[in-house]
Amino acid sequence: MTAELTGHRELPRTDDLASLPYRLALPARRIARPYFRRKYRLTIHHEDRFPRTGPVLMTPNHLSLLDGPLLGAIAPRMLHQLGKIEAFGGLQGRTLRRFGQIPVDRSTYDVRAVRQSIKVLRDGRVLNIYPEGTRGAGDFSRIRTGVAYLAMVTGAPILPVALLGTRLPHGDVEGFPPAGSRVDVVYGEAFTIDRVPFPRRHSDVRAVADQIGDVLRAHVRAAVEATGHPLPGAPDKKDPDE
Repeated sequence: MTAELTGHRELPRTDDLASLPYRLALPARRIARPYFRRKYRLTIHHEDRFPRTGPVLMTPNHLSLLDGPLLGAIAPRMLHQLGKIEAFGGLQGRTLRRFGQIPVDRSTYDVRAVRQSIKVLRDGRVLNIYPEGTRGAGDFSRIRTGVAYLAMVTGAPILPVALLGTRLPHGDVEGFPPAGSRVDVVYGEAFTIDRVPFPRRHSDVRAVADQIGDVLRAHVRAAVEATGHPLPGAPDKKDPDE
């Protein structure tokens, strides 16, 4: 791992944060992976493109509740994923935290969640973030700035991922596709964005987000063409988490 990607003393500093746990998630992954393969007609395309070492900023489109558990189970490496803080209550919340997942308070600018995300990448691990910020059509028509900011801070490679079939046309963003449904996961070619030292202007972050969006849109279009598996279109109901 290079010094560039482990600069915990650089702004924003992350040297005061403990590394997130992950070992308890490993046996859960071993159980969940064959479960999803049995339940769905699952095909994983270009898994060889997934970097086997070092930091990775994984950027899938977002269609349904299935996306996070599915990717967490089948990705070649353990994922740390961002999730709404409302899901981190009680036993479920304690389990998610012990699995190394990151709660985000969407009602404010959650500085701790941002710093923990940077820490994951500086530790050379894999962070999964949905650039669209919400479940929807899955075409990357709108890209939020979080992915650009994390890439500009850490220089971590960005890995495009196209999810196809995790929601059926007219399906519910709160539901799962029925058993036996076809699901395709298509990895793209990882690419990097130049690191930018502090301070980072919002206009610059927005411009980089737009560039990343161009790459992600091209990837999902290519995935649809290569697999013959179309996106489901806009959901009937708006994502309640938006």
